[in-house]
Amino acid sequence: MNFTTTIISRAVQGEVLAENEVTVTGVEFDSRKIEAGDLFIPLKGTNDGHEFVAKAIENGATATLWSQDPATAPEGIAVILVKDTLLAFQALASYYLLEENPDVIAITGSNGKTTTKDMTESVLSQKFRTYKTQGNYNNDIGLPYTILHMPEGTEKLILEMGMDHAGEISVLSELAEPDVAAITIIGEAHIENLGSREKIADAKMEITTGLASDGLLIIPADEPLLEERTHSASQTIQTVGIQKGELSATILNENKGATVFSVDDKGYQIPLPGSYNVQNALIALAIGRWFGLTNDEIFQGLAYVQVTQNRTQWLKASNGADILSDVYNANPTAMGLVLDTFAKLPTDGRRLAVLADMLELGEDSLSLHTSMVNHINDQDFHEIFLYGDEMKGLKIALADRYPALPVHLFSKEAKPQMIEAIKNSLQSADSIVLKGSNGMGLIEVVENLQE
Repeated sequence: MNFTTTIISRAVQGEVLAENEVTVTGVEFDSRKIEAGDLFIPLKGTNDGHEFVAKAIENGATATLWSQDPATAPEGIAVILVKDTLLAFQALASYYLLEENPDVIAITGSNGKTTTKDMTESVLSQKFRTYKTQGNYNNDIGLPYTILHMPEGTEKLILEMGMDHAGEISVLSELAEPDVAAITIIGEAHIENLGSREKIADAKMEITTGLASDGLLIIPADEPLLEERTHSASQTIQTVGIQKGELSATILNENKGATVFSVDDKGYQIPLPGSYNVQNALIALAIGRWFGLTNDEIFQGLAYVQVTQNRTQWLKASNGADILSDVYNANPTAMGLVLDTFAKLPTDGRRLAVLADMLELGEDSLSLHTSMVNHINDQDFHEIFLYGDEMKGLKIALADRYPALPVHLFSKEAKPQMIEAIKNSLQSADSIVLKGSNGMGLIEVVENLQE
């Protein structure tokens, strides 16, 4: 980006306090990341960003937004006075989006949105200049940040949209005005805040708020909650699924390193295990076709995708055991899918599982954790490590159903002891899967197993 302070002030409906016009070449809300020529966005959170403007100036900021008393505005930097720095930040992103005018692809869902984003970007980059959400910058701050970091000349912008409460995705969709939108899955994530899967479906459907009336909406074929909510939609609706839906896949082969599948008698592969990842790939495939990519281009994009760390990632333990790390987040639907997939994968040794609490499940948390017993058996799994208070019900259920299966329960305070127990049990030929909410910190367990 390359905007003068006059242009910025018009875009955000602000007022330039400094007389001399300056040019801005980037934006940052973290003063530590400021580079020469940047616009500093002082946001209010745990700390008030206005308190760090001196650090931003020291690091080379050219201009800053300012929503405090003009009399307290800093010297030595261009100041743009606004009522609300976050709203101004979002308004500037909208302006830049209109200036560049890429096709916007929006992706949400209770699980798999980051992997789907990565797959979609990999596919579209075979033909177009693309940019995608970096990391998990998928909220009301991260999304405008992503837009404003989009390189000039971007043709396809892939935006991940996350939420904790109703109404949040509407804001993001209205800001981005997507041409294509996709919902990966309706799970139980944030059910504590939303109350039911029906309410979660309503919240995910907010992605259509800003969706172009002649755009494309992709939904899973096996989710009636979404199907019934799209009856009156003006957009093209496409359903995807495993042996169901308008875009249907048949899985031909699956192992630890790859899954091969066919669609319309054409073969594709992804460097990931699991039917749920094939469903994610189908979304990327549908988007690729919508924008006119050839089957060969789509094949290349899917076959060589590089997914964000800790989403269905195979690693090696220090003793040579295989680690399936999926520890960024978890909900019951996602955990069940991972366990089902892991149980089918070939291994030379035993299969072990480390399962941590799934957060924000509300009053049904105990029963939802306990329901994971339906995805574990003593033929495919040889030892289970449970971590967190919410896993108590699953411990009891597993003991009742499979009394010979070794199951260990550790409290949050006993992570070091759990790590030691896993290390003592894990053998070089074994495979181990780790799944849990990010707040449970299973990444520390993964890192210890690799040491």
